[in-house]
Amino acid sequence: MKNQFYSALLFSKIVLTSCLLLPVLSITAQTPDELLRNVKAKMDKVNDYIATGKMKTDVVFIKAPVANIKSYFKKPNKFAIKRDGGVSLLPKGGVSVNVSSLLLTDSYTAIDAGQGTVAGTAVRIIKLLPLSETSDVVLTTMYIDEKNLLIRKSSTTTKENGTYDMEMQFGKYAEWGLPDKVIFSFNTKDYKLPKGITLEYDDGSKKPELPKNKKGKVEISYSSYVINKGVTDAMLK
Repeated sequence: MKNQFYSALLFSKIVLTSCLLLPVLSITAQTPDELLRNVKAKMDKVNDYIATGKMKTDVVFIKAPVANIKSYFKKPNKFAIKRDGGVSLLPKGGVSVNVSSLLLTDSYTAIDAGQGTVAGTAVRIIKLLPLSETSDVVLTTMYIDEKNLLIRKSSTTTKENGTYDMEMQFGKYAEWGLPDKVIFSFNTKDYKLPKGITLEYDDGSKKPELPKNKKGKVEISYSSYVINKGVTDAMLK
C-alpha cells in the first residue's frame, strides 16, 4: 500500500513539474523557420515609416560631419536615406541599413547555430543559406532576441560587396521591431561609392583609390518614427 502511495506521489510530482516547464519548453522549442516567421510577422505590422535621426560616418579617409537625416520605408522593399546638405555614403549592393530587408525572401535554408549574447542580451543564432545560385548573398547570420522577437545583430557575406555587420539597439519603438540605433560596419576594401562621388581626404588631396583593409562604420540614431501614415514613391527618390 505504501509503495502504491509513493508511486502515485512521484507520478504527481512528475506531472506537476512537466506542466511548470511546458511554457518554457514551448518557447525554446521553436524551430529556426518558426522563429523567423514570428519575427517577420512582427515587422510586417509596419507598412511604411518616416524616421528622423542623425548619422555619423566613422571612416578614416572621409570628411563627413554628423548629419541630420530622414529615412523612408515602404513595403515591401523600398528604402531611402536623405541627408541634409549631402549624399549618404553607404556602400552600394544588396545590403541595406533597413532591418526589414533582412527577411525579404523565404528562399533560404535556416540552420540553428546555438545560443549567444549581444550587448548582454541572450540571443538565438540562426544562419541563412540562400537557395538561389544567382543570389549575391552567400550567408547571413542573425542574432535574434527570441523573447522579444527582435533582430539584435546580423552579419551578411556577399559575393560582390564583402561582409557587412549591423547591430541594432531598441527602445520605445521595439514593439514595431524598429531600432533606436543602427550600427553598420564594413571593410573599406569592398566599399563601392555611389556614382559621381569623389572623396576628399584629411590632407585635402583627392586620390582615385580607397585605402584597403580599413574598417568603416556608420551609426544612425533615430529620435522618432512616423509609422503607417503613408509614404509616397516621390519621397523615396
